[in-house]
Amino acid sequence: MSPKTVVITGGAGGLGLVTARHLVRAGAEVILVGRDAARTAAAADGLRALAPEGSGATPPRQHVADLSEWSQVRDLAAKLAADAVGIDVLVNNAGAAFPRYGQTADGVERTYAVNHHAPFLLTHALLAEGALTAGARIVNLSSFVEKRGRLDASDPDVSGTSWRDRFYSQIHVYSTSKLLSLLATRELARRLPDGMHVYSADPGMVKDTGINSSAGGLMRLTAPLFRPFSITPDEGVRTVLHLATASPAPRPSGGFFTKARPATPSRLAQDPALARAVYERTASLLGVQGLST
Repeated sequence: MSPKTVVITGGAGGLGLVTARHLVRAGAEVILVGRDAARTAAAADGLRALAPEGSGATPPRQHVADLSEWSQVRDLAAKLAADAVGIDVLVNNAGAAFPRYGQTADGVERTYAVNHHAPFLLTHALLAEGALTAGARIVNLSSFVEKRGRLDASDPDVSGTSWRDRFYSQIHVYSTSKLLSLLATRELARRLPDGMHVYSADPGMVKDTGINSSAGGLMRLTAPLFRPFSITPDEGVRTVLHLATASPAPRPSGGFFTKARPATPSRLAQDPALARAVYERTASLLGVQGLST
């Protein structure tokens, strides 16, 4: 597959920007989404010279949105749809981790808002707007740490507010947000129109990325300990690039991929009933019309 238009959230730096560089060099038309206007514009400007000579690709474009706010995610979807350019690949790359409990203006835990709600809401808003092409691929950044997620399978909390009343562990909150996204991705794959595919992509343990440096707390303190065992950002984006560009589309849709091949996630992540419950509860929380089965 040679994607024509790729949207990358969290594209102003880190793995998002590295992914964009590879795709621009391959001739893709990239749209970066970032939280900071100046950084996002600078990132887009830096990509312009990377397009192959004579490719005719549109220069990288950018949109600014704080993906922790549902209203801004919805506005972003409307702006992308207004561009009137079919999106071939959506890379939900933006991620966050916070050292202590905090709620967004929407009344949900901040980590869940960025890592689970934003990709779910943006994907469904773009589907509703008809902004994704018939063969579109959706790649959600996941993580092997989802195995450390703390989720009650009998009553899954998709808002994250339960962490307000129990010990707030940064790594467990982050892991649980990734587990929720993985489950919702699995269920979305069952509901997508024929021809579309969705994946969870684990980049592995990557050095020099923004998630650890900006997260603060224990994740920032322990990051140097794992650096000798970490891979480079260019190696880290290999799975995302494979899922975005491989022909034919990788199988299975809804699967968890690492090192550019299918992998086995945690036991909870493979529970179809839990995946359905997480999907439906998330759609209800966000006020989204979920896709029918």
